[in-house]
Amino acid sequence: MTQLTHNTNPIHFDAEYAATTEWGRPLVDSTFTLALVTGLSVSDVSERGVNLGWREVRLPAPVFAGDTIRAETEVLAKRESQSRPDFGIVTVRTRGLNQRDETVIEFERSIMLPL
Repeated sequence: MTQLTHNTNPIHFDAEYAATTEWGRPLVDSTFTLALVTGLSVSDVSERGVNLGWREVRLPAPVFAGDTIRAETEVLAKRESQSRPDFGIVTVRTRGLNQRDETVIEFERSIMLPL
């Protein structure tokens, strides 16, 4: 993932460097965590929709190689689209949790869905 995103921060791939940080080992690239947790929510939330963007992305705890991540999503709002009469806009808050039930990422996003 660090090569795909051109993220050259050694905390993601250099175990010796990462050992000198407060986490003591490499962290999973946060852009991967965002993509993974978004993807985990697609079948339940947005499979036929178009993502309109993310807001308030927070990373309260690190993700490490070997962690098991799951997603939970809450609907915050819904409305009909003003520009497309056959679509609605749904705003959700999604949280990614690890195997210890620690929130590792949370964000809001809006999705345009067919009615």
